[in-house]
Amino acid sequence: MYFTDRGIEELTERRGAEEVSFEWLADQLRTFVDLNPEFETPVERLATWLARLDDDFED
Repeated sequence: MYFTDRGIEELTERRGAEEVSFEWLADQLRTFVDLNPEFETPVERLATWLARLDDDFED
């Protein structure tokens, strides 16, 4: 188990039944980066990955 799995599990347990918009998620990510600028690159990568989930992958 990765260390981050604990945070993901807590998120699922505490908020798993909620529905949120991607606009809300983007606002939360911006706030998180404002408070924790050292995480700008990982948050950028996560946001880009989420944005491109439906893109066709080239083999």
